[in-house]
Amino acid sequence: MKFFILAACVTGALAVVFGAFGAHGLKPHLSPEQLQSYETAVKYQFYHTFALLAIGILMNIYPKLNLALAGDFFLVGIILFSGSIYLLSCKELLGLGNFSKILGPITPIGGLCFIVGWVITFIRFWSFKP
Repeated sequence: MKFFILAACVTGALAVVFGAFGAHGLKPHLSPEQLQSYETAVKYQFYHTFALLAIGILMNIYPKLNLALAGDFFLVGIILFSGSIYLLSCKELLGLGNFSKILGPITPIGGLCFIVGWVITFIRFWSFKP
């Protein structure tokens, strides 16, 4: 569906921006561990941007598959997983203080959203009869 292709364009562009910002703007300000976490967030955002793109394309090819829920989970996963890691990696720079205690539990929820999106995609294709 058009929405997921457009979402993939936005999340893909943002992944490039965040990756470049991390490599050039944040490198002198983050510890190696923080930078590695930040890079993990960028990687997972890219991986699931491609998943969103695939969902959008597959929804156009196989409209009866009903993959919208999988796409929703991928998009929420990007926001929760990658978004929380970006903020946690930069918590000192952003002055987040105690707010970072709230962000920690959000990361695995985002990861769970990724898993659910993949499982939904698998189930839809497994049971699909063209």
